[in-house]
Amino acid sequence: MKISALNVYQVDLPLKEGRYNWSNGNFVEVFDSTVLEIVTDEGLKGYAECCPLGSAYLPSFALGVRAGLAELAPHLIGQDPLNTGAINRTMDAALRGHPYAKAPVDIACWDLLGKATGQPVYTLLGGAAQDDVVLYRAISQEAPEVMAAKIEGYAAEGYSKFQLKVGGDANDDIDRIHATRAVLKKTDLLVADANTGWTRHEAARVVNAVAGLDVYIEQPCLTYEESLSIRRRTALPFVMDEVIDTPNTLVRGIVDDAMDAINLKISKVGGLSKARLMRDLCIAHGLPMTIEDTWGGDITTATIAHLARSTPSEFTFSATDFNSYGTVTIAEGAPERVNGRMTAADRPGLGVTPIFDALGDPVAIYS
Repeated sequence: MKISALNVYQVDLPLKEGRYNWSNGNFVEVFDSTVLEIVTDEGLKGYAECCPLGSAYLPSFALGVRAGLAELAPHLIGQDPLNTGAINRTMDAALRGHPYAKAPVDIACWDLLGKATGQPVYTLLGGAAQDDVVLYRAISQEAPEVMAAKIEGYAAEGYSKFQLKVGGDANDDIDRIHATRAVLKKTDLLVADANTGWTRHEAARVVNAVAGLDVYIEQPCLTYEESLSIRRRTALPFVMDEVIDTPNTLVRGIVDDAMDAINLKISKVGGLSKARLMRDLCIAHGLPMTIEDTWGGDITTATIAHLARSTPSEFTFSATDFNSYGTVTIAEGAPERVNGRMTAADRPGLGVTPIFDALGDPVAIYS
């Protein structure tokens, strides 16, 4: 089997809530997502999606996904898509860095591998380790009382884990954490996610002010070193995200005892191949993960579900159903939330079929 063409689609994903706010005044109202179709000479087609969280969150942006695919495509035509190791080595040789642009190629090849062998991707990633996975809900940064009301609403939908977007004014963030924890049950989990938004002194103030609450602190500062400094000042459980972006940074964090859990974003690390490696390193060292991505729709959600379903429940801190945040459906067969949980399909590959009426015409075709 050989790759004969790569077809690239662009789709807008508006939000049900209208706007998603996080640290330092950043926000997105309509997400710009890229869907990749890999066509083979045997007629099989594989699919993937990559949707950066704007351009001010990570070193990634929507136009960069499509520019990266244009750079990679000539090196991929004629390659065997089922040899995911060779595909990744080819991409790394052709383009230094830019893992998010390589991620959809890797994911689409896993989709093809599943279809070619008649197996769901979760089987290829190690087999089913749980029937379904628990989800978290991200709570966009707003006034404390508004965020508390939204948590109550989502709790009624079955969510029991909540990621609170903080990383703004420290005084406001202290109020946000207190207000939201107050409306939760004792068994509910609350994560205060600063998304790198606090300076070290602000982070120190916040962790001291909420020291008596049952709350996780996530990625308080911009750099690994600053965040590690805060980790060493608090007894609260600690999550690292943005700075854990390669197997090497993960190993460093494990050696330094820098965190109690990580957020494993599939496109941030370059796709399912590298995410599986990092997942297995975490399991080997007893480190739970939130398995997710930067953003996306139905195809991204399916990809998350397969990696999460193949991960033992004790190491799956939570996962994300991004397709429930938006107003546009781009694929049939995607996971659906049931009582705060979701599962991956038992169909071959990712188990989803793109809705081309929603995607429109390709914005680029490489053959």
